[in-house]
Amino acid sequence: MNAQTLADVDLPRAQVGANPQHLILGLFTDHWSATGEPLPSAALVVLLGDFGITPVSARAAIGRLARRGVLEADKRGRRTYYRMTPGTARVLEQTQRRMMEFGAPDRPWDGLWTTVVFSVPDEQRDLRHVIRQRLRFLGYAAVFDGVWMSPRADHEQTAELLESVGVRSATVLRSTLTHTQGDGDPLTAWDLDAIGAAYTGFISRYGDLASRTAAGQVGSAEALTARIEVKEEWLRMVSTDPELPANLLPGDWPGHRARAVFVQIYDTLGPLAEVRVRQIIAEQDPDLAGQANHRTTAHATSPQGAGTTD
Repeated sequence: MNAQTLADVDLPRAQVGANPQHLILGLFTDHWSATGEPLPSAALVVLLGDFGITPVSARAAIGRLARRGVLEADKRGRRTYYRMTPGTARVLEQTQRRMMEFGAPDRPWDGLWTTVVFSVPDEQRDLRHVIRQRLRFLGYAAVFDGVWMSPRADHEQTAELLESVGVRSATVLRSTLTHTQGDGDPLTAWDLDAIGAAYTGFISRYGDLASRTAAGQVGSAEALTARIEVKEEWLRMVSTDPELPANLLPGDWPGHRARAVFVQIYDTLGPLAEVRVRQIIAEQDPDLAGQANHRTTAHATSPQGAGTTD
C-alpha cells in the first residue's frame, strides 16, 4: 500500500452528537493502539451498541470509513476484520498528542509567535477548507487573509501540513511581536469570552461525572462511553482555543479547571473502559481480547506511551 500523506486521510468532520465514525476511530485510538492486529467487525458493531448506535448504522459507518481509505479490511474466512490505515494512525496519533498536552499548566512559552503566510490559487480552492480546519486545530487564527498566527503551534507540524496538502506558496515564521494595531493584533482573532464560556459549560456538564469517577461510582460500560464522550468534547475545546500563555489571558481563566476535569475522567476511567472493550472482543475473538489496552494523558505524550496499560 502506498504511503498516505495528511491530505490523503479523509477523516470524518466533527459534528454535534454521537458520530459513529468518530466513535470507531476513538475506540481504535484509545483501546487498540500499538497493535498490528485488526479488530473483528462484529466486535465494533457491539461496541458501538454501548453508545446507542444500531447495528445497521454501525455497519454503515464502518463501510464509509473503509471507502474513505481510513480503515482497511482483512478477510478471515467468512468474517471481516478492520484496522486503521498507516496514514490514519499517524494523523490520529498527532491529534492525540496535541489533545493530551493541551492546557497542561507546566507548558512554558518562549515568547515567540508562529506566523503562516500562504496562498492557494483558484484551481486548489478545494484545499482551503482542509488547510483552515487543520490550522485552527494546531492553534492558529486568521489575522489577515492568508496570514495565520499562533503562540504555541508546532512549526514542524505546520510545515508538514502545508507540504502534504500541496500548498505551493507558503512561509512559516517564528518571531516576537513588536507592534500591533487594530485588527493586526492577534489577540483580537479569538473570541476569548466565548472560549471561556465553553470551558465553564464543560466544567458544569462533567463536574458530577468527575466526582463520581473519583469516588469509584462508575461501572465499566459507563466508563467506556463516558470516557470517549468527554474526549470528543475536549477535542472541540482544543479546536477553538489557541492556548494563550497565562500572561495574555484574563484572570481566573477556566481552561485550567476544565483540563483538570478532563484528566480526572480520562485517566481514571481508562482501566474500567478497557475491561469493557476486552469483554466485548472476547465474545467475538477470545485470542485477540488480551491486546486491548488503554492510554492516559501522560502516555499519549510519551514516545513509548502508546498501548500502555496500567
